[in-house]
Amino acid sequence: MRNWVAVAIAGIAVAVIGVVIAVAWTGMGDSEISVAGWLAMGLGVIVTFGLGIGLMALVFVSNRRGYDEIGRRDG
Repeated sequence: MRNWVAVAIAGIAVAVIGVVIAVAWTGMGDSEISVAGWLAMGLGVIVTFGLGIGLMALVFVSNRRGYDEIGRRDG
């Protein structure tokens, strides 16, 4: 149960920070981003986040299956 609460709090924190950044960015005046720019930035964030999750999953799988142990070769 505590894991889900931590995930929810982290998700809310990320969303709030994203909204604050978006409001601050659009309130600067001369720095306008088109819809295509927002879409590209959003896709970049999603792809980067997915890549990070995938690489961390590979690290955990590799560690649990023993691929990271050096001196364990039979032969």
